[in-house]
Amino acid sequence: LEDAGASFAIIDHAAAPVVESVLAQQVRLTREHVFVVGAEAGDGQPFSTLLEGGRVEATADAGPVLDDLLSIQYTSGTTGLPKGCLLTHRHWLTCGMVNARRDGRVYRRILASTPFFYMDPHWLLLMTLFQRATLFVAERQSTSHFMEWVRQHRIEFCLFPELVLKQPPSAADGDNALIRMNIYGVKPDRHAEIERRFNVIAREAYGMTEMGSVMFMPMEAIDMVGSGSCGIPSPFRECRIVAPDGTVLGADEVGELQVRGPGRMLGYHRKPEANSAAFDDEWFRTGDLFRRDERGYYYLVGRLKDMIRRSGENVSAQEVERVLRGLPEVLEAAVIGVPDEARGEEILAIVIPAEGVTVDPEQLFSYCAQSLARFKVPRYLRIETALPRTPSGKIAKGQLRDRWRQSLTGCYDRSVPAWL
Repeated sequence: LEDAGASFAIIDHAAAPVVESVLAQQVRLTREHVFVVGAEAGDGQPFSTLLEGGRVEATADAGPVLDDLLSIQYTSGTTGLPKGCLLTHRHWLTCGMVNARRDGRVYRRILASTPFFYMDPHWLLLMTLFQRATLFVAERQSTSHFMEWVRQHRIEFCLFPELVLKQPPSAADGDNALIRMNIYGVKPDRHAEIERRFNVIAREAYGMTEMGSVMFMPMEAIDMVGSGSCGIPSPFRECRIVAPDGTVLGADEVGELQVRGPGRMLGYHRKPEANSAAFDDEWFRTGDLFRRDERGYYYLVGRLKDMIRRSGENVSAQEVERVLRGLPEVLEAAVIGVPDEARGEEILAIVIPAEGVTVDPEQLFSYCAQSLARFKVPRYLRIETALPRTPSGKIAKGQLRDRWRQSLTGCYDRSVPAWL
């Protein structure tokens, strides 16, 4: 609220206690300018009071143009504090149209299961408008109810949470109206399993708040199932991979992905230093490491800020996390680097076990060794019941690093092997 300079708010009654607790911490937003949908006693001014004033004719010298600012959408803040992206009408219209039109299919019932502080529900809503469809919005995220919603509402398009795979298989899994689902960062050897189990075409995609839709895998690219590729550039987007010195790299070389095209963000709100670092002329620096194959398909390798430097080798935390999530006993996983005198950094895996099971350290390390190069297998393991989250629900890596860089007490060290 403070960063955005908000002076007016419309909230759901469930958020009233949170807003009340922050009103005393800043001065711009006042209680008189907070209106509550579904207001209960003591919540504040009911939203209905705004409606009772009757119709007001809006007057303006001119209407908005495509590149006028429409909204400030905040990033997840996975590696730092969230940043406000200044997004235009063109940005959001492009997101909606690209997702509605790119595969030529018609979707009449679309599911939005994530909160609107993510970018996804916004483009899903606009996609719905372009498709002249119906958007079904979940009150809250739920892995256990996800496929129930898909079946009940005969959903034809959705974004698939990988954690749904951890739910017990059901004979009803394939009984749905799904035409396509988008998946993100799913372990490649589970891609075909998703399609078989849920009787659907599942395709990878890649996007970000700053640029909207960046890549997608075409429906007809059947041979790319299980490849791990994010696909090809979306309409209105150009992509390139560059070295640290700015040299544009060729096929199968790993570097930072840069993207350009109409409708990119105007910049980060009140973050001049971040803006200077974010752009290379007209190209946006994503901070993600990619490679491109000879056919033009792109593959996400990891994040520049989420790399572990072990004995002179770069280890992508995301790659190790993807392998760990493939173990049935692991519900969620986060991987960070911790200081090590001999190797610079060592790899610590922090996992949440699936309900009712116990994670055996040696079994976990052996499983990792089957899919990872030897130097990428974690040395340390920590078992937790929960992971710290950003406001948008993503794992807060910064908090994990702050906590475990100081002491590894309670972790399992496979080089000993023993619990520390």
